[in-house]
Amino acid sequence: MMFDRITRIAFGVASAFLMLLAFGLIAYAAYEVVRSLLIDRTDIGATLLEAVGYTVIAIAVFDVGKYLLEEEAIRGREMRQAAEARRSLTKFISTIAIAVFLEGLVAVFEAGKEDLRMMIYPTLLLFTGVALIIGLGIYQRLSAMVENEISDPESSKKTPKARTARGTA
Repeated sequence: MMFDRITRIAFGVASAFLMLLAFGLIAYAAYEVVRSLLIDRTDIGATLLEAVGYTVIAIAVFDVGKYLLEEEAIRGREMRQAAEARRSLTKFISTIAIAVFLEGLVAVFEAGKEDLRMMIYPTLLLFTGVALIIGLGIYQRLSAMVENEISDPESSKKTPKARTARGTA
């Protein structure tokens, strides 16, 4: 019981720290944009793209912190329904995939302006985002099938022909 409490506190502290870091990234991005506008008068486009990158990373970091807080610190390791766990994981992975896609797009714009040979990294980021979405789709499909079989054990005993006939009727 004491170890569980210590673990929850550790996850709570870690998630709060991650959230503070995310806010720090956003504040730094805003500072750089304002500084570029008022003081440097440098290429504002590059500064804005960099700020978008920091903001995207901050969103992903904040979501990781929120996930740790909700799933580990508040709820602990209690048993939940499979559908609830699937929804939670889907939301988490979706946020990470969006962050990867946005970071890939920012990197495409930056690399396209400088050197086309630098397009390998953004391309790999975009492929990673696609792989995350495909993996999430496969996970959802398989877990939904298992949930349906568990909730309706009679349907798993029927032959595929009977299920097909039932579906066409």
